[in-house]
Amino acid sequence: MPITTCIFDAYGTLFDVAAAARQAASEPDFSAIKDDWLALAEHWRLKQLQYSWLRAITGAHCDFWQVTQEGLDWALEKTGHAGDGALRERLLQLYWELGAYVEVPAMLQTLKNAGLNTGILSNGSPSMLRGAVDSAGIDGVLDALLSVESVGIFKPDARVYDLVGEAFGCAKDEVLFVSSNGWDAGAATGYGFTTAWVNRSGDPVDRLPWTPAHMLTDLTGIPALAGV
Repeated sequence: MPITTCIFDAYGTLFDVAAAARQAASEPDFSAIKDDWLALAEHWRLKQLQYSWLRAITGAHCDFWQVTQEGLDWALEKTGHAGDGALRERLLQLYWELGAYVEVPAMLQTLKNAGLNTGILSNGSPSMLRGAVDSAGIDGVLDALLSVESVGIFKPDARVYDLVGEAFGCAKDEVLFVSSNGWDAGAATGYGFTTAWVNRSGDPVDRLPWTPAHMLTDLTGIPALAGV
């Protein structure tokens, strides 16, 4: 069946998760991270994901904001900044203001102009997603913000992917699911979605039972994959 619905992961896919550390490092008050902000951002993101997986496996769910804070605390300690409370506060503030990648607004507008459904499916809590979408100014081109909080477990549990069909009344093969996480795109392939992995950093394909149907370096090619 033709694609009717384009669903996007949020963090790292639509929104630049390194932007918070990059911005803080450029500010005089936080010059302590000017040389290692990228390592801090990478550790933060990795622990954020690892903690979500561990909580899903063990049934110890919490909202993504708690996971985000716990991941940051680990990353600050790892990079030698654990005692800097002002830095921690600033990074968390900036996480609510993450910018969208430059191609995102036009790409989403193209999909909407073609009459396709669009939405976010994310580990993020509803308030986090609302903050990011409003900050990026892309609310008008998204039909739904779907959060794992409605099912109480993080990706890649199938109950999360079920939210798309429930929200849009579409079949699995009508969905183009887009993620910057290879494991997320792979799991969504196994679920039955057509998938696109936005591999901005040129990482190897994850060794999983399923692989993404498409691999891109940014989001500009998404309308073409959706048949637009």
